[in-house]
Amino acid sequence: MRQRIGYTAGAYRLQQQGLPLTDFQKDTDVTSAAPSPSASYPNVLLHIDGKWRSALDGRTSPVVNPATGETLGVFAHAGIADMDDAVRAAAKGFETWRATSPFERSKLMRRAAQLLRERSEDVARLLTLEQGKPLAEARTETLSTADIIDWFAEEARRTYGRVIPARGRAVRQLVVKEPVGPVAAFTPWNFPVSQLGRKLAAAIATGCSIVIKAAEETPAAPAELVRAFVDAGLPDGVVGLLYGTPAEISQHLIPHPVIKKVTFTGSTPVGKQLAALAGLHMKRVTMELGGHAPVIVLKDADLSRAASTMAASKFRNAGQVCVAPTRFLVEAPVYDEFVSRFADAASKIRVGDGLNAETEMGPLVNARRVEAIEGLVQDAVQHGAEIVTGGERIGNTGFFFQPTVLSNITTEARAMNEEPFGPLALMMPLRSLDEIIVEANRLNYGLAAYGFTRSAASAARMGDEIASGMMSINHAGLALPETPFGGMNDSGYGTEGGADALESYLNAKFVTHLQAD
Repeated sequence: MRQRIGYTAGAYRLQQQGLPLTDFQKDTDVTSAAPSPSASYPNVLLHIDGKWRSALDGRTSPVVNPATGETLGVFAHAGIADMDDAVRAAAKGFETWRATSPFERSKLMRRAAQLLRERSEDVARLLTLEQGKPLAEARTETLSTADIIDWFAEEARRTYGRVIPARGRAVRQLVVKEPVGPVAAFTPWNFPVSQLGRKLAAAIATGCSIVIKAAEETPAAPAELVRAFVDAGLPDGVVGLLYGTPAEISQHLIPHPVIKKVTFTGSTPVGKQLAALAGLHMKRVTMELGGHAPVIVLKDADLSRAASTMAASKFRNAGQVCVAPTRFLVEAPVYDEFVSRFADAASKIRVGDGLNAETEMGPLVNARRVEAIEGLVQDAVQHGAEIVTGGERIGNTGFFFQPTVLSNITTEARAMNEEPFGPLALMMPLRSLDEIIVEANRLNYGLAAYGFTRSAASAARMGDEIASGMMSINHAGLALPETPFGGMNDSGYGTEGGADALESYLNAKFVTHLQAD
């Protein structure tokens, strides 16, 4: 298959700022899914109590390159004994780290961020090899994670308590912030560096220790993030890193009496199970779960900006993004024009190996994702949807799928009810903003939403009436370190961005003192 180059990494950065992309469009024909340059890949170890080590029973599991389907290497597969070692180390590390001043924590975090920047090219290459995203996206993820660490490092110095005015002159009333304790963190494969970075930085900033269960599909890149903290001088036991059977690790770590908080990023069904397990043991929980983001395009919108901005956002990381725009709810008078503009942008995106400089969209992470997207497309067509562009797997090597746009989709289609998590854009015409808001809120997801309009009144209605933890209007402005990142309803609860992210890692202790006579 041959496709034209679409949006470059520079174009994506501009669209994040809401700027037009016209100057970054190209029309050069190239063959997609070109072979990768050779690259070394490490056999990935566990990190427990300051040491990089194999699993005690010697077990390993393979890591697959999604661009080729070939095995890259192996990771150490933790067993129960390894988990127990990690938890014991976290208990010891917590006592050391909680006694370390916020000022010193902040300095160490800044060193870790700088080390990550210095190593960003190597980390990005590992990330592309194991996850598939274009190297430019992997580089951006790695560098943005360093920014996240820096931001939390500054917040570490500002974990303020407060004084409450007392009713009696001899009474002092204080609120003191203390770290909640050892944390169990479960991180995903789609953004294995940045999503771990949010959890790790918040835990370290507040004085907690942390045991990480990183994604088995993408073990090497998160290991390098942990290595940056270790090399920056983090004491033994403060961070542990495990890989293994997800259900086995979660069933062992979450109920463990040493663990005081659970943070999870992943699918809604799994998140509900883990939240229920945590609830049985009264563990504090942050859940960043799935989404099915609506995109509202009104007849007064700048259609060129809407189409270019949302196409870049939709097909980033092959659509494997929890905040990816998915359900495009377009006012009828501009529906045909918007679909045409968006489909044209989608058809120009270059699909290929993420290590090739020209690649704009890489493969899906595994064969299961390809099969899932194929099934959603077939089901949608059976329910009356039309394929405007794409709709098929690319080749038989690797896990590539065409950027796909479906028009006139109905709510009976599975894709309109299940999170697609792939390069699939769903177009639906509606008559008015009233109808659009009803459809946007029909599902019980509530992570991200987008809107395009020139009307201040319509923008205000979107912000007020769309049930979503994040709402971005006339640009793609989500996931900055300083802004909240989280959802509501079936998309979870709690936030992993902004100042609010620290609160779930802290206990607020009330201390009242009556002065002696």
